[in-house]
Amino acid sequence: MSATRLLIELIGHVVLLLWGARMVQTGIVRAFGSDLRRLLGMGLNNRFAAVLAGMGVTALLQSSTATALMVTSFAAGGLVALVPGLAVMLGANIGTALIVKVLTFDVSWVSPILLSVGYAAFKRGGREGVKNARIQNIGRVGMGLGLMLLALRLLVEAMQPAEAAPVLRALLEALTAEPVLDIILAGALTFAAHSSVAVMLMIVPLAAAGAVTPVAAFALVLGANLGSTIPPVLAAGADPTARRLPVGNLAFRALGCLVALPFLPLLARVFAQITPFPGAQAVDFHIAFNVVLAVVLILPLEPAARLLTWLLPAAPVGDDPARALYLADAALETPYLALSNAAREALRMGDRVETMLRLVLEGIAGHDRAAVDETVRLGKALDRLQDSLVTYLTRIPTDEMSAQDAKRLREILDFVVNLGHVGDIIDRNLVELARRKAKRHLSLAAADEADLVAFHALVLSDLRLALSTFLAEDPRGARELVDAKRRLSERERAATRDHLARLAPDRPDAMEASSLHLAALRDLKRINSHLSAIGYTVLEQAPGDIDGEAPA
Repeated sequence: MSATRLLIELIGHVVLLLWGARMVQTGIVRAFGSDLRRLLGMGLNNRFAAVLAGMGVTALLQSSTATALMVTSFAAGGLVALVPGLAVMLGANIGTALIVKVLTFDVSWVSPILLSVGYAAFKRGGREGVKNARIQNIGRVGMGLGLMLLALRLLVEAMQPAEAAPVLRALLEALTAEPVLDIILAGALTFAAHSSVAVMLMIVPLAAAGAVTPVAAFALVLGANLGSTIPPVLAAGADPTARRLPVGNLAFRALGCLVALPFLPLLARVFAQITPFPGAQAVDFHIAFNVVLAVVLILPLEPAARLLTWLLPAAPVGDDPARALYLADAALETPYLALSNAAREALRMGDRVETMLRLVLEGIAGHDRAAVDETVRLGKALDRLQDSLVTYLTRIPTDEMSAQDAKRLREILDFVVNLGHVGDIIDRNLVELARRKAKRHLSLAAADEADLVAFHALVLSDLRLALSTFLAEDPRGARELVDAKRRLSERERAATRDHLARLAPDRPDAMEASSLHLAALRDLKRINSHLSAIGYTVLEQAPGDIDGEAPA
């Protein structure tokens, strides 16, 4: 076989391997993205559990890059602290290495079974009348695994005559003659493929056929580890808070590569004593590198987190409150990432609503005209932010979205719409009451003002509960939110009765002040009804919890 033909075949097999890896990753993400997100969230209580969670999720995704993108979205949104986030990435790197070990076993006979079953599932999931996105994506995973195993077998077979192709052998030796260049080469390939697993599965047959030396193979392994950390750094964008975790992961891998590089000849001799097979040596070195890195770095994560926070301080908040910060177009092709971005932006909407709610009370109770003007400005910004969010949510592709992600999409959309309604009530009703009170020089009785302040505090408390319920999708918080709505309704009726009992119509402005006070209570109650809607949305799968009551 000529060197040209062999090179063409190798390129084709590599492309097939990369395509299979891509199919597996996208299939897993689309079928189980939200479930994996919850699994990962459950393991973030401490660093050791985070390492295990990172290993498990990466073993399923077959990509530490995908895990890094997921954890980065958590960390940027404040859902996970930096220390457990870094621990997740230490575990993710081990998970990738273990997957490579499994895939290098001789299980090529499984390939036709996976291709056949995967194709059948893919066709069944997309059939009219039976359309099921999860079944279709599981079929995609099966076909992807089948293609990966097939490509790996073809690579091994293609490398066998490499001994008879001196030109190709000379080319590979020239490309891998210098360890530093090997690291750069493998890093660039991994960055382009967005998968260290696929690149590792290319390195193993090269090492097994003797096309590269053990030292060169180990250097290529280091490059694959380093290259997989670059895409999450670029995907984090310009937000320094979002960049801390991927930059920390990059720094950890780079440090490991720098330490290991001078000892590669010695390590090659050590691993040669463990196994005589060069391909197995490369895989074992890949596992050992990541395990040692995790063991060494698991304890000093706090100082590393402090250093990253110091190097990448939070960016100052921009002057334009209407500008969306997290609605990245690049995430639209991956529904669970796009939904995470939308949820983070919805929380920013909630923060704006909370600020407006605080300011409008200062306008009503404190006669602060500047606070009223600022409320109006924030209301206009809230409208623009809502429009951006709704547009972004409608752009997320739903044809292959899992049922869980589709439910989350509805939750986010409902929450954004209800926050918009709350903003409208504040901007159009409560602001008008504050202006009327100032223009007419009205004053509330001390008891009425105290009731209004206390009632406002309850609504603020329910807003914070709504935000946490929305974030965690927690049924307990949802039930508490629904109960809070009932309690607030009772409180409004009681406050109205007390106000009417102490009403003194002999005051010149008594009736107009009374009308204003009752209108403020009514509008705050309407705001609370919209906030409680997230509770009904979360509990919609358990109707017995809401006693058949519909949100107002």
